[in-house]
Amino acid sequence: MSKPKLVVTTRYLPAIEERLEREFDVRRETSDRAPRSEDLLALADGADAMFIAPMDRLDAAFFERVSKSVKVISTYSVGLDHIDLKAAAARNISIGYTPGANADATAEIAILLMLGAARRAYEGQQLVRTQSWNSTSRRILGWELSGKSLGILGMGRIGQAVAKRARAFGMQIHYTNPAELSQDIARDSVYHRSLAEMLPLCNFLSLHAPETAETHHMIDAKALALLPHGAILINTARGGLIVDSDVIAALKSGQLAAAGLDVFEMEAAVNPDYLPLNNVFLLPHLGSATIETRTRMGMICLDNISAVLLGKPAPSLVRS
Repeated sequence: MSKPKLVVTTRYLPAIEERLEREFDVRRETSDRAPRSEDLLALADGADAMFIAPMDRLDAAFFERVSKSVKVISTYSVGLDHIDLKAAAARNISIGYTPGANADATAEIAILLMLGAARRAYEGQQLVRTQSWNSTSRRILGWELSGKSLGILGMGRIGQAVAKRARAFGMQIHYTNPAELSQDIARDSVYHRSLAEMLPLCNFLSLHAPETAETHHMIDAKALALLPHGAILINTARGGLIVDSDVIAALKSGQLAAAGLDVFEMEAAVNPDYLPLNNVFLLPHLGSATIETRTRMGMICLDNISAVLLGKPAPSLVRS
């Protein structure tokens, strides 16, 4: 029996690669560069499915031209902003993704950013790495998480995982979300109907919302001004949620004491005005970057593809 023809756009961890070779007739771009839209269309000609990554942009024009043989596309991500979902639905192509698979890993990075920003870890590392640390070095005094209030924008799986960990530090949790959570999930977290209502109460603000037309550039100068003076901003969601120039101005003025950022609007480019600032703790989008999570995500993608091709229920398809 012939294997399903599957377009794969990047290389994955060994366990995923082994399953790919075992279960599928894999098609890949032969060059080292990431496949462009035209490459993907050519590879998809006669293929049954596609296994893509977030850097693969599938717009309406792509779906207008993609081979009629393609029945399912599974993306190695939780986010779906790189796929035109309406265009996919119009072609009756199922879209798989990996909701929840990265919740724990991303929550851990959010806590790392909170600690790194609050305890001025970048400045401390600089002292050690430049051999500037000695008995006369100035003291680097930061802020404790214990006893502070944490505001969470977006209380989905990741936001809930962050709240669980933050409680262990003795933080008071506030959140805003499209809908209030049930008491058994929210526990002692305080719900706010709007971001503006929540911000004045937040010593720390952690972002966990998807980027949409409504949330794009939501954290701007006006929003930052509502925070208590000296608050700390954390972003592990999407870079487009914040206005970089406004965050940079707040970091310089002291309205923000510090920030911890794992995501950026124009990845992999970073606004260069962040780089001279000692009070911003920067990471290169490491949210889901663990062996366990990345392997789990790949397996979910392949489960989605196999299920659709076999006419069985898939673990995580986008519901139109």
